[in-house]
Amino acid sequence: MVESARNAPARGAGFAASGRRVFEIEVQGLQAVAARLDGEFTEACARMLACRGRVVCTGMGKSGHVARKIAATLASTGTPAFYVHPGEAGHGDLGMITDADVVLALSYSGESDEILMLLPVLKRQGNPLIAMTGRANSTMARAADIHLDISVPAEACPLALAPTSSTTASLAMGDALAVAMLEARGFTADDFARSHPAGALGRRLLLHIRDVMHGGGEIPAVTADASLADALMEMSRKRLGMTVVVDEAQRLIGLYTDGDLRRTLTDPAIDVRDARIADVMTRDPIAIGADALAVEAARLMETRKITMLPVVDEARRVVGALNVQDLLRARVV
Repeated sequence: MVESARNAPARGAGFAASGRRVFEIEVQGLQAVAARLDGEFTEACARMLACRGRVVCTGMGKSGHVARKIAATLASTGTPAFYVHPGEAGHGDLGMITDADVVLALSYSGESDEILMLLPVLKRQGNPLIAMTGRANSTMARAADIHLDISVPAEACPLALAPTSSTTASLAMGDALAVAMLEARGFTADDFARSHPAGALGRRLLLHIRDVMHGGGEIPAVTADASLADALMEMSRKRLGMTVVVDEAQRLIGLYTDGDLRRTLTDPAIDVRDARIADVMTRDPIAIGADALAVEAARLMETRKITMLPVVDEARRVVGALNVQDLLRARVV
């Protein structure tokens, strides 16, 4: 036990050295693949962009896992795509592929039997075939309409057995295709959010102020001639920690908050019993529009060190009220 503890730092250094070596080898592999991006890559993007159906990704083993990820990335960035297991395709799932689809097949060796078995059928059906392999003279590469060369100088595995650098290169090539397609389609952050409505990003990009604000009778509001006592009663009833102050046209002219109340109580020059709200309110306060994103309200609150905001329309009429608790409940912050 003592000997084991004594050797622990040395083993830790060895682990770190192994990890750094993997990164170095895989970076070299990525650089080699990036240097070969040429007309074949451009043609692959053009075929996928012109596709009337979907991009069907397929691969066996580790290449199959990568193909699944590429299909998911394409689909979430505006290029309809799905994964088909090549083994299952030979037993009926081939019917999922229509003549309008482009097939993206992954195999580092380029000799995966399960994929080679599908090629005659795909050719007969007229599907454009994009092959992603590490061997330009492989059966898959020669049969493909477009070949993407993902060969790497070495695997990071010291036994040169486990796919490591090659799968990283495959993932990177898939990401390159997806991003190139995203840019060609003019895919936006809003488009991305619409395909991810349940995630945090979707909430941040889709949720607007109008979706989380208090409106109508829930808005605490008083006019400028109201007494401070009346304003405090309104704040107590509406429980938002503030009240807006409006003119006769419901335009925002001031704001009074719990923080303002604490400052008022400690100001010996102010008689709380006789004060009017116009004497103690914050004039021309910061406000936000109902069409703004909720995340913009969170950013504004953080920047200005405030916890609540009036919501106004183009004429600065008050249409809502919002505090940081509303953003927390909506999981925007």
